[in-house]
Amino acid sequence: MFENTRKNKIESGIIVSIFIIVITLIIYYICHALKLGPISIFIALIFSIGSAWGSYYYSDKIVLSLNKARPATKEEDLKLVNILDALMLSSGLTTKPRLYVVDDNQPNAFATGRNPENAVICVTTGLLEKLDYYELEGVIAHEMSHIKNYDIRLSCVVSVMVGFIVMLSDLFSRTLFFGGSNDRDRDSKGNGILMIIGLICLILAPIFGSLMQLALSRKREFLADSTAIEFTRNPDGLISALEKLENDPNQLEVANSATSNMYIVNPFKKSSKSGKKKTSSLWSTHPSTQDRIEALQNLK
Repeated sequence: MFENTRKNKIESGIIVSIFIIVITLIIYYICHALKLGPISIFIALIFSIGSAWGSYYYSDKIVLSLNKARPATKEEDLKLVNILDALMLSSGLTTKPRLYVVDDNQPNAFATGRNPENAVICVTTGLLEKLDYYELEGVIAHEMSHIKNYDIRLSCVVSVMVGFIVMLSDLFSRTLFFGGSNDRDRDSKGNGILMIIGLICLILAPIFGSLMQLALSRKREFLADSTAIEFTRNPDGLISALEKLENDPNQLEVANSATSNMYIVNPFKKSSKSGKKKTSSLWSTHPSTQDRIEALQNLK
């Protein structure tokens, strides 16, 4: 577990560094398209460093806002509060995560934050209503595993940054549509290499970012499942919870592609009329629930 935590911290630093470089090139390209001249590189650097800083320190607030989450209360969500209190000792966490609730019928949950000291666990009202005590305990333990392993920092930062890059791509396409760059001969005489690199990053960054987001999410779900069992000593609770979450027909109304990888199961339901076992594909945000259940059954 300590090795995974150290690896996640290193990966987070690498991703933030790559993000700064990519955003700098993209903004530089956009500034040249708008004919802002030599100050383009300074604008790009300031913008990229500022956005990276904001993504790191405010990623949890951004994610909670996107999902329209509200703080949980002891009066309304006593069962949730009691489960978290009971798991604090076995999890080894020294700081209690804040609890939030999303008003939605689909049972689901996610954890976010830049570190265990600033962590948040968010659940839907559907999860609270449809799961019994031990099933809910398994889900909360799963999210606490993400917190302890520092998965939350990596997934949250990647989610915000990928969303930001997609937004920049949209901004650039609008700039070109409205004729932001006409004097191409003058632009091509200076800084041509940076312009080309910026254009390539602008086109490919959203694709690579999404693939990174999907891959990071899939490989960490199995680890979080097994770590959750170490906390609860009850694999049946999490297995039953995953079965209920997978079979629930409701759509998560607040779900979006930027944060879907953070949920315990994919919030975008896909019906399977063939009755065959669902498998993960390159574009899957999560490993198949059946594979996760089989892995948990092997731990029993």
